[in-house]
Amino acid sequence: MRTQIDTKDLRQALGCFATGVTVVTTMCPDGPLGITANSFASVSLDPPLVLWSPARKSARFPAFEAASHFAVHILSQSQRDLSNRFAQEGFAFDELDYESGEGGVPLLSDCAARFECLHAAGYDGGDHLIIVGEVLRFESTQKPPLIYHRGGYTGLGQ
Repeated sequence: MRTQIDTKDLRQALGCFATGVTVVTTMCPDGPLGITANSFASVSLDPPLVLWSPARKSARFPAFEAASHFAVHILSQSQRDLSNRFAQEGFAFDELDYESGEGGVPLLSDCAARFECLHAAGYDGGDHLIIVGEVLRFESTQKPPLIYHRGGYTGLGQ
């Protein structure tokens, strides 16, 4: 018999693991789309693969599930506003400077790192989809990353 797990308690326990904060972007028929996510991880260096996991209940889920390309932006400490912006609204590119990357995906600037990816595979992850991307291009900076821990933002050394 499966043990009953309280999802609120599980979420609090998982919050003990500090994560980076990302904004994942893609281009969809309605225009540029973004979503804040902390479910990002490296998978392989050869071939270069990363993963992230959008929630199936998100209104943005169908666009990311169908996207052939996407970009993962690891936000810097100075980009809390971008995290909050894309947590609330996917089509939040008004007044943002961005360029076009592989597959036409919008690329945000001033991030700690950025990965342009080809959608390589999708796997069932319960209430999420595990999306694996092949890294086509990337760049990184010396900017300190924005970190999420126990339900709030923090940074290195704070």
